[in-house]
Amino acid sequence: MRIGATLEAARAAGVAELIVADGGSSDATVAIARAHGAIVVTGESVRARQLNRGAEVASHEHLVFLHADTLLPAGSAEAIEGALRDADFGGFRVEFIEPGFRLRYVAFMINLRTRLTRAPWGDQAQFARRGIRYPELPIMEDYELARRMKKRAVILPLAVRTSGRRFLQKGVVRASCINWLIIASYHLRVAPERLARWYRG
Repeated sequence: MRIGATLEAARAAGVAELIVADGGSSDATVAIARAHGAIVVTGESVRARQLNRGAEVASHEHLVFLHADTLLPAGSAEAIEGALRDADFGGFRVEFIEPGFRLRYVAFMINLRTRLTRAPWGDQAQFARRGIRYPELPIMEDYELARRMKKRAVILPLAVRTSGRRFLQKGVVRASCINWLIIASYHLRVAPERLARWYRG
């Protein structure tokens, strides 16, 4: 289970409080989370609501939002605290856990896009001050939040390590095309519910 490695990396990075928002998993996620000392909140299947529910129960001023397969680097907590002295939102650079030139190229392009747009996406460990809320959309909640916050955002030079399995399963070109098709369609006001079906299909 990747969740255990994610929680261990977060603790090693200096995170003071671990919260896992579970959307009704049928595997051992909840048991593993509790074994690692995490607070577990359940009941929401939409990711945006899961993120917001987790943020609501947090007791600290600074929050970092992790996907279950994203590993924080050492020193992340201190870096986030420093960044949020002058900013309200931010994220990390990205590397992929799996080896290979294709994924290194994808990571390069993601980091280039992030540097130009100042809008890190959800797999880049978005962080913010307490009180932040994700738009309650069925998809694109991380993208929309990043768009809204980009003028007050900072991108840390540290890199999180995340899984590239979707790119490997679908193919780098196909997965990238799907991502950009969904983004373009979102700007053309295609219903988020339809976009969610495209992405998950």
